[in-house]
Amino acid sequence: MDPLLLDHMITKMIRFGLVGCGKIAERHAALLADGCVSNACLQAVCDVAEPRAREFASKYGVKPFHDLHAMGADPEVDAFTVLTPSGFHAGNVVELARHGKPIIVEKPMALTMADADAMIEACNKHGASLFVVKQNRFNKPIMALREAIDAGRFGKLVLGTVRVRWCRPQSYYDAAKWRGTWAVDGGVLSNQASHHIDLLNWLMGGAESVNAVGTTALAKIETEDTALATLRFKNGALGLVEATTAARPKDLEGSLSILGEKGAVEVGGFSANELKTWSFSEPIPSDANVFETFGKNPAHKQGYAHAAYYEHVVESIAAGRPGMVDGPEGRKSLGLIASLYESMETGNTIRIGDPTPHCRLGKSA
Repeated sequence: MDPLLLDHMITKMIRFGLVGCGKIAERHAALLADGCVSNACLQAVCDVAEPRAREFASKYGVKPFHDLHAMGADPEVDAFTVLTPSGFHAGNVVELARHGKPIIVEKPMALTMADADAMIEACNKHGASLFVVKQNRFNKPIMALREAIDAGRFGKLVLGTVRVRWCRPQSYYDAAKWRGTWAVDGGVLSNQASHHIDLLNWLMGGAESVNAVGTTALAKIETEDTALATLRFKNGALGLVEATTAARPKDLEGSLSILGEKGAVEVGGFSANELKTWSFSEPIPSDANVFETFGKNPAHKQGYAHAAYYEHVVESIAAGRPGMVDGPEGRKSLGLIASLYESMETGNTIRIGDPTPHCRLGKSA
């Protein structure tokens, strides 16, 4: 492509319409409305509850809609971000795909593999690019870690671990009836820990098989609030997932560690966003400044990782190329999570890609 043409395309403003005006929509709306994302802005919002859509739109000075296709057909809306409860993602995306415009969908992209496949098929059929929100891949410590893995600095990978120790009191689940349900949400593995599980799978080269156990320790919900899982990766390395929303009285961490024969890296914080350990047996000059350069996301930039994710999407749309996490890539994380639930239900080792008939995600209790 002509570089001058590409530059012109990248500078074109992408006007987004948000689908769903719940809690997560506030984060996306603030970024787009406050100019935190280059070449992107908030144009419209849509919610099945018309008063909620009007109130949300009034706050940001944008168009309100309560009909999905009315917003989809609006020529002033260039792309969509689906922010409805997880169980509604598939239906929303399939409907919006008819308009042939780019679609971002929050994690997880769907709750069943069949729904994920339907979303991908619909978007391919209508020429709508599909992007799945995995903003933690854009955390500065994670970017440095990925570069070190790609450069072979770890040598043989040995062990990858994630620890999600968050606090979600009963009031959190009671605030929205769909939370903690099998049909619409899932538990800690599919919701709160899904970003960390995605990072682990992506950094370690893809899981081959899993074993998982879970329990509903404190919350009065259908799904698990606490789970442990072991993973075997395609490269022979092992993995461990520890995830809970039963930490009390507050959040403790959302961290990730990678160990190899030549090095060890630990990324801490609440969202794998703070570099804690960077140690290699064969140092290189840039290691001296790694904490200064990649230690944390810039504190002065609102929602840095989400903004970086949106800018990546805008550039991908302009260049006409898939995003880092397109439909098929997002499907990988969902497949791993479905396998974790299948193992939890059956007590068996589950190979990734095998059928998961006992997984209760997306099904009524």
